[in-house]
Amino acid sequence: MKKLLALSAVLFLALQINAQEAEKTEEITGPQITFSVSSHDFGDIEQGEKVNYVFEFENSGIEPLILSNVLTTCGCTATSWPREPIAPGESGKIAVSFNSTGKMGKQNKVVTVVSNAVNAQERVKIISNVVPKKDASQK
Repeated sequence: MKKLLALSAVLFLALQINAQEAEKTEEITGPQITFSVSSHDFGDIEQGEKVNYVFEFENSGIEPLILSNVLTTCGCTATSWPREPIAPGESGKIAVSFNSTGKMGKQNKVVTVVSNAVNAQERVKIISNVVPKKDASQK
């Protein structure tokens, strides 16, 4: 009986190792967008301040990556992004700007990147806390 239990345990472990190896060898079959950072926190900014951040990404896939759209959640956020294909192993940048005019408090702006990648929709975000603008006498 003990031999049967030991044999079962060895067989179970062998199957687990084989399943893990199969996961590791899964190959990417097309382009894949990989961001170095998926969010940026500006911390406190004064109301009316405009801030910018550049998200860097890489095509970690095996085919050219084409960004078809970059969507923002409101008109206070604007983007600039590459229109030409990004070759495998090459990098690109998406510039995001946020205008805090008319905003107050915690802000969490999501930018959706639409592409031909196997991960076709990726999201990055900018975060800030908009505080009241100080008047000249408080500076």
